[in-house]
Amino acid sequence: MTRFVLASASPARLEVLRHAGVEPVVRVSGVDEDALTAELGDDPAPDDVVVTLARAKAEAVLEEFDDAVVVGCDSMLSIGGVLYGKPHTVDVARERWALMAGKSGDLLTGHAVVRVSGGRVVAVAAECSSTTIHFAEPSAGDLEAYLATGEPLSVAGAFTLDGLGGWFVDRIEGDPSSVIGIGLPLVRRLLTEVGTSLADIWSSADQ
Repeated sequence: MTRFVLASASPARLEVLRHAGVEPVVRVSGVDEDALTAELGDDPAPDDVVVTLARAKAEAVLEEFDDAVVVGCDSMLSIGGVLYGKPHTVDVARERWALMAGKSGDLLTGHAVVRVSGGRVVAVAAECSSTTIHFAEPSAGDLEAYLATGEPLSVAGAFTLDGLGGWFVDRIEGDPSSVIGIGLPLVRRLLTEVGTSLADIWSSADQ
């Protein structure tokens, strides 16, 4: 049995894993995303940004565990090559939707899986998944009602696929679980790369 650790405060990621048969240990990394992104320079590749953040989140909680696989994730929306994270305020979310409505963007999610054995890191695998989102054009009234719920303020790209924001997504091209926050197909491959099987993960439980 391998302990599975989710280095994220995201309730959506937790729910994806629970529906997929995993009850992870949840640890919040506390990584300063803005500071770390600034360290990457003026024009980092979008994939590099989300993968670097995902790996930093996983590595931030490693010291607590002697034997585990730790998964970190980070998501951002790319529109025209510009990355957008959580808007945090209604005004910023409204501006984001002015850019997104009726257009398409790529939801990038960085994933990092770190295998810890005997209190040391023995394997690391990291990769980015990309899913194209085709956005609808919500009416002014519907958009204001959506913003008032607070849901889009704390999620990458100011929308959700599995919540109220799903009303405003016409279609996607790619992995829906990755859009929600953690891509099951990619995590499965990364687990294999660090020497862990799904059978091990399905057998694990929060301890």
